[in-house]
Parts: sequence; C-alpha cells; structure tokens
Amino acid sequence: MSLKDTVRSDNSAWNRQVYHRLKLALGLGLRRQIFMAVCDDLNLRNQVAARLHSTLAYPVGQVLYQPISIESEASTPAYPRLVTLRLNLNDPNPIAQINQWLTNYPPPVVGGSKDVPGKALPIPSFQMVGTEQLTRQPVAIQRLFLHYLRLTEQHLSSQKDSRFLESSLLLWVPRPWLHAIQQSAPQFWRCRTGVFLFAGEPTPTTQTRSAPRRFSVQRSLDFDSVEEPLIGEQLAIPLGDGDLEFGEDLDFPVLPTLRNSGNSEELQAESFVKEENPLSALEVFVPGMQQEENVQPIRRNSPSNIPNSSDLPHISKELTELILATIGTTIADDPEQNLQVQQILQEIEDLHSQQADEADIGAAYYRLGNIYRIRIEQGQSTLENLMVAILAYQESISYDDSSPVVPDVLNDLGTLYWMLYRTPPNSQEGPAYIEQGIEFYELALKLISPETHSETYARVQNNLGTAYGDLARFNNPDQNWQNAVTAYTEALRFRTAEMEPLKYAACQNNLGTAYWHLAQYSQPVANLKQAAIAYSHALLYYNSDQEPLKYGMIQNNIGTAYWNLAQYEQPTENLQLAIDAYNEALKYRTSANVPTACAATQNNLGTAYWHLANQSDTDKHNKLKYLKMCIEAYDEALALAHSLKGVSLSFDVFATHNNLGLANHQLATDKFFTEDKSIRSQYLEKALENHLQALTGISKDSEAHQSTISYMVKTIRGFHDELGIQGQNLALSKIPGQLLPEILPKL
Repeated sequence: MSLKDTVRSDNSAWNRQVYHRLKLALGLGLRRQIFMAVCDDLNLRNQVAARLHSTLAYPVGQVLYQPISIESEASTPAYPRLVTLRLNLNDPNPIAQINQWLTNYPPPVVGGSKDVPGKALPIPSFQMVGTEQLTRQPVAIQRLFLHYLRLTEQHLSSQKDSRFLESSLLLWVPRPWLHAIQQSAPQFWRCRTGVFLFAGEPTPTTQTRSAPRRFSVQRSLDFDSVEEPLIGEQLAIPLGDGDLEFGEDLDFPVLPTLRNSGNSEELQAESFVKEENPLSALEVFVPGMQQEENVQPIRRNSPSNIPNSSDLPHISKELTELILATIGTTIADDPEQNLQVQQILQEIEDLHSQQADEADIGAAYYRLGNIYRIRIEQGQSTLENLMVAILAYQESISYDDSSPVVPDVLNDLGTLYWMLYRTPPNSQEGPAYIEQGIEFYELALKLISPETHSETYARVQNNLGTAYGDLARFNNPDQNWQNAVTAYTEALRFRTAEMEPLKYAACQNNLGTAYWHLAQYSQPVANLKQAAIAYSHALLYYNSDQEPLKYGMIQNNIGTAYWNLAQYEQPTENLQLAIDAYNEALKYRTSANVPTACAATQNNLGTAYWHLANQSDTDKHNKLKYLKMCIEAYDEALALAHSLKGVSLSFDVFATHNNLGLANHQLATDKFFTEDKSIRSQYLEKALENHLQALTGISKDSEAHQSTISYMVKTIRGFHDELGIQGQNLALSKIPGQLLPEILPKL
C-alpha cells in the first residue's frame, strides 16, 4: 500500500486533526461564532462531543473560576464554559433553547464584596446535537427547523436575543442535513465561522433510540481505536496568488502563468499572459530553536537498531510509522538528524509513560515538528515529511494550546497544508487542504495582536491572501479573490517599506495580482487601476541591477494591468503604457537569461501593438509601424517557443500562430501599404503558413478549428484580391489535400 493510500485510509488521523482544530476554535471563547461539525457516525459524534464537553466545560479540575476576594463565598458553584444541548424535536429552535437555558441558569456573579460589585462569569458556548433525528420527523417539523435557522441571521443583524450574541454555537449535523442547510437556509450558512468535517460511516437513525440523552463526561478519547472507512466526498467550504511565507524566504516553483482571452474583432484566439506571484516568500516562524538542549547522548544506531511502533506504545501509531519510514529511507543520507529524531521519539514516549506535565509533552512534540520543518525548508518537501510535521505540530497544540508559540505554529500548520496541496499526488484533495490551511491561518490571527506582534501578524495575513488565491482556482473565485485582496491589504498595514522593503514589495506584487484576478469578476476598471498601483509600489523596491528578473517580472505585470485597462477606458494611452512596460521588462527578461519569460512578454507585446494599431485615432503611418512591430514581437515569441523543446510555456503557441497570421494578412491588405506585389505576397504567404501551423495543435472538432479555417479562407481571398488568379492558385497549392474539401466550398 502506498503512503497516499495509508494516509487516506487512516480516518482516525483525519478525525484527530479535525478534533484538535475544533477544540482550539471553541477554546478561544470568541463571541458570535457559528461552527458546524459534520459527522455521519453517531458513535463517533458522541465521543467527540463528550470529549469537547469534558475538556472545555469545566477546565482545570473544574475550579477555573475562583472568587476575587477572599471575603466572598468560596462555595460559588463552577459554571460551565461549554453547554451540551439536544435539539428539541417538538420545537426545533436552537436559539430559543439557548436563551431558555440562559434564563434558567444565568451566569453567576463572583468576586463581589460590600464595597466592590461582583462580576458575572462569561456566557458559555453551546454545542447542539440531535439534528439527525429530524430525518424521522414530519416534513413540517423539518421545515420549521430550517425556518428557525433562517431567522438566526436576522437575530444577529438586528441584535435581538442579545445573550446569544455573547455566545457561540456548535451545531452537529449529518451530511444530508448539511446540504439541506446550504440550500434552504443560505442566510444561516453565510453566517458560519467554520465547518469541521469528520469521517465515518452513516449510522441508521433507528439505532439511536437507545442512545443516552446526555453524554458521559469521559476524560479521554482514543481516536486511534475508531475504525472507519475511507473519507468520502470532501466538503467544499466557500471561504475567504503570491507564494506563502514560511520563515526564511524560500524558493518554490513559480506558479504557472494565466491566459486571458481578449475581445478583439479579429484576434479572437489571442493568448495573453500575466505573471502570477513568483516572488518566493514562504514564511514560517523561525524561533531560536535549541534542538540540542535537554537531549542526552545516545549511541549511533544502524538500520537494524531503528525502533518500531511497538517500542513506542504511547505515541500515535500513524505518526510513529511515518517517522520510521522517513528514517528508513534517509538513514544513510542524514544520520545525525535521524538520531536526533529517534531521541526525541524516545523522550516523548518517556514523558507519556511518566505522565509528565502536558506542557512538557507539547514542547517535545513541538521540537519534533521543528526538525521536520527544517527538512522541508531544505527542499525535502516529501509527503512523508509534510505529514510528520503536521501531526507533530498538531499534537503539540493539543497538549499545550496556551504556549506563546501557538500562533506561529498555527501559521506553520497553515503553510504545511498549503504545501500538502502542492505536493503530488494531492491535486484532487486541493480544496480541502487549502481550506484546512485557511482555518489555521484564521485561528492564528485571532491569537495575534497586530500592535505588539506586527511582523507575525503581517506574515500570516500575507499567507492567508495566498491561500485564498489558490482556493479561487476551485470555487467562488470572485469572493476568494476579494478575500485575498483584504488579507494582503491588511498585511501591508503592518509590513512597511521602511521595516522590510523586499517583503513589502513582494506583498505589493501579491496584492496587484489579487486585484488583477478580481477585476476579471467585478469592477474591472477600479480593480485594474489598483493592480497597476500595487505593482508600481512593488517596483520601487527592486533594483534592476540586483534583482533583474523580479524587476522584469513586475514590469510585465504592470504592462498586463494597463493592457486590460485599455479594454475599458483610454485605450490609446493605456496601450502605450503597456507597451512601455513590456519593452522595459524585455531589457531584463532576455532570451539568454529566461527564454520562457522572454517569449511570454514578447507575446504580450505583440498583442498590445496589434490593439494599438487598430485604434480609431491611430494615423495610417503609425498603424503600419505598429503592425510591423506586432509581427516582429510575435515572430520572436514563436522562435523562442519552438526552440524550447519539452518546456512548458505560459501562453498558447498555436493561438499566437493564428494571431501572427492575422497581423500579416492585415498588413498585406491594408490600403496604405504601398509595397510591391512581391512583398505583399510574402506577407500573405506568411499568414497562410501560420494558420496552417496553428491547425496542427487544434482539435478538429473545436470552435478554434473552424475559426482558423475561416482565417485561411480570408487569406486565400486576399491572395486573389492582391495578386489575381495566379495568387489564388499559389495559395491553394500550399493547402494540404485533406483540407481542400473543407476550404473550397467556402471560397
């Protein structure tokens, strides 16, 4: 079984991760939060809900709240931080039930004295179970439940039921009811803060009659003992491009550039390229790690001395097996680090056996995660290393969620999940991994004060923007790009040019890219102008001598923003700005240094020249000049493209062949083009050759194929109009025989 199969099939690992995130989200004690936990397995649901209740309801030995004054009554009863309620099937109104509970059990006032008024304890959070029983209720009851959920949004917006506004709600639902809520209570769905998806087989509702109506307050829950099937359909959670930030700046593969189709009358197949965010800026928190501290010397192990999972019974079997797999494959390459891993494993096992303080156990898991994070930073971003780092960090937080490094660990977990999405063969799980990363980033932001920890806050916001940009590739692109813009803008409030000029520039580039994408969905003029402004701000902090490739990349992006803007307003002025930016970019994106980037910018330049040539206010002399420059740029782009065998390009080479054919035809047939017939014939022949070349890469059943045939027919007619019947015969002689039945009837 492959590692991927192992990871997928171990639902206990998945559920443990989801549980830790849910526990952390609830444990923050924030107001007005609506969480949804999705679980089809009622036994698992009961275990998780009981674990949450036992952990959060009466923390620290149920003596969390002590009187402020020793003169107060010491017998004030403990008041829960989390209350578990079962949905009333006769009147399924969660908010009404919460308010009724609060009426019956108002927060007690503690710490009062004769001279000092007391203070009410915080209103608890609530988890609501029993939704699955609605399936067996009359349709009227089911509709009533959804109606109450729709009213919840009104309660929040109008500030009715003010007591609920001070609380949070965790609603447990099976998957069918999740879909029903999405479709029939969209207002409630939009109010959600997070969705937590547990894996497990559906439990028939008939089995729940004997289920206890209250949960036992158990102190432990062994998720490893829960045997469950493969995780099914992943929930696509609509949440809120640039590379992520992972401590020190690291280089990661440049994102593939995008194409944007123009709206020209003739260049219908044009390809237009803009750069995404190749400014590598993956950041994680890099603390002053002392991995050698508190570590006793151990003897050097050979492969035969590697421990097995039975030697480490207190550590998650999944984590142990993943670690042992990484040791077994790298022991010859990295013996020192592998010895360190084995030592920390033994230290964690000893701490568990000794029932040590949970903070010490969490710190040991944290050091384990750091070792694997360093491996990843050094380029060893394998699936195994990513999973070990994720599991180790999550174990660290589960044992000590009050550590001062928790916000940084949450940021790193977000980045690790982002990297997991980028690591083959995980493309199918992409949205789920990105959403997990987003949840960790947002949790981190809730724990960070931007005023006191501005660097960390800006780093997480930048990462959040990048994650939203990647999520936009899968769903809700308009909303997710807006979320990305918001995150990058917030990052720039605290990442100033004076403090971190290069990171400031990278974030401005990311913001420009987010605005560019957002412009494809809403308010194009405003967003494209913002994109150009952001790119221009980024450009100020890159020295063309020291950072020529990044400088050239941003100039290309500026050109793309102005080209797009020219489609909406002031076309001549904006096209000229685009051309100036592309020509500046080509000083640094040369065919010798970066041939693929050079080809992309030359392709963009050709398109911009073609549009400028066809503006109504372009005079005849400039029109011919711009057409020749267009042809020159396209020729350069295609020459480079064809010289790069087996290299992925960011623009459609066959679309560029069509564009070059159209430009040659237009120049040859322009009434102000005064060259002799031989020159006209050369341009027309070149037009026909490029259209034939385009056909080699276009599916015969596609619309593009029919468009290319029509371009060829138009070119053959141009031969006839400019050169007579001899010219037409010359053109037809160049057409492959299999195409003649398709072309001749159209002449």
